[in-house]
Amino acid sequence: MDRIRSHYVKQELTLNAGLELMNIDLTVDPLAALYIKAEVVTVIFAQQGGDLISLEGTNHYKAGDALITGSTGSHWSVSRERFDVKYEAVTSTTPGLDGSYRARPIPVLAKQIPEPFTAERSAGGDVLRGNAGDWLLQYGPGDFGVAEHHRFTQVYRKYG
Repeated sequence: MDRIRSHYVKQELTLNAGLELMNIDLTVDPLAALYIKAEVVTVIFAQQGGDLISLEGTNHYKAGDALITGSTGSHWSVSRERFDVKYEAVTSTTPGLDGSYRARPIPVLAKQIPEPFTAERSAGGDVLRGNAGDWLLQYGPGDFGVAEHHRFTQVYRKYG
């Protein structure tokens, strides 16, 4: 666990905060569209709580939460409750154990932001940062993420 944790800390970047996005609702934004994530990720379930430093900011996690390494090398955490809804084990992995998982084909709203920005992951939650051209994702009401532009183009496809 310490080896993985130190790997995450080494990836911290300092970004210009820029635009602070608040009271976000992409369901009413005409520039937002639905996308599907097509990706198999590697997951380790946290044995204890901690902090993971992703390209977009600090992710606080609890014991049992999923620590994810994406197909493009990005790292992030997902709460256990959200993980079970968003990911399914591939055939070689026993559900609930460390291994490979596939993103379920659940549409998410996404919008490319033309300038550096910050957004709360959830109300009162981690603050995520994006560079100009990165994507703001809305998984549901009050539930957000940020995807770096290159990563977004690698793993997301327009829905419909």
